[in-house]
Amino acid sequence: MLRGSLVPVLVWAGIACFVHFVYSPVAAIALGGLFAVAFIVGFGLRRRARHSVRCSVYGALGGVLDKSMAGI
Repeated sequence: MLRGSLVPVLVWAGIACFVHFVYSPVAAIALGGLFAVAFIVGFGLRRRARHSVRCSVYGALGGVLDKSMAGI
């Protein structure tokens, strides 16, 4: 059984694979870059708010995955 936190990761991976095969590897890299930028911004905002590094990593990853699944 899948945990709720794995579903957004699988969706991101599935979309990246689809984009890679339909468009090009460059488009998949751009999608990965978008994910990375959103993660880095979330991490930076949490560190500015004086969260621990571990809390910032988990919070940034959870935030990106949560916001990306908001429309589904």
